Amino acid sequence: MLTATERPALIAAIRALPDLLAGAVEDLTEAQLDQRSPADPWTIRQLVHHVADSHLNSFVRVKLLLTEEHPTIKPYDQDAWVLLPDTVQAPIQASLALLRGLHARWTLLLDNVSEADWQRTVFHPEHGSISLDDILVMYAAHGADHVAQIKRIREVEGWN
Repeated sequence: MLTATERPALIAAIRALPDLLAGAVEDLTEAQLDQRSPADPWTIRQLVHHVADSHLNSFVRVKLLLTEEHPTIKPYDQDAWVLLPDTVQAPIQASLALLRGLHARWTLLLDNVSEADWQRTVFHPEHGSISLDDILVMYAAHGADHVAQIKRIREVEGWN
């Protein structure tokens, strides 16, 4: 369980992600966005769209957590989602714009939940009971991990 003094930094990480992700993909060509790096199973385009898909799902799960008593959330196959046409073909600007709006709403919500709400939980069929604190920790790290992954791909490919 996190303390009230630990949460603001994690919320700030979620708030900052859209700008960090946009910076990580800045000036990449369409060919670079679609190039598969030997060390990564997904292209940078797929990674950007995956972050949007994942964070959109998490936002909905947080809303369910705050409005229902221990709801069961539905898992999804991220490896199948990343192969769908919108993930493989859509311009990354679509997901970057989605993330800006989504993270503005998500962090506003997180900034204003009560102390008791941080202990509320959802049930994930694959992972069991997950608290709002758990979600905060997971998604602050999730975004940062993918930004670091994109930067690593750029470095390996010499795109810096």
